[in-house]
Amino acid sequence: MKALGCFVLAVTCAWGQSPVQRAPARAANIRNPMEGDEKARRAGARLFARECAECHGSNREGYGNAPPLRRTEIYQAPPGALFWVLRNGSLARGMPSFAHLPEPQRWQIVTFLGTPGFP
Repeated sequence: MKALGCFVLAVTCAWGQSPVQRAPARAANIRNPMEGDEKARRAGARLFARECAECHGSNREGYGNAPPLRRTEIYQAPPGALFWVLRNGSLARGMPSFAHLPEPQRWQIVTFLGTPGFP
């Protein structure tokens, strides 16, 4: 019975974390190959508008269950953690996987998300 209680507590705590916080450490250590690339940031903004804005808002303000992405947690997140979230999604939060996008396009979205001050 004690083991079941610990399991329930662990699951409850995990659900309280954002998908970025749940990214494994090995993912967080992956560097963004497009970091600082303005062309990649602009391409990421277009991809975000096409793939993400329906749920997260055109200005990253969030809608319903989709959290706002104009937050320090996102701007300061390790790029590899953001990439991991895009690849894996978050079923508990209703976010689908974006593994259907080629890897370079996912990195472009990560480049856009890591840039504060851009709509």
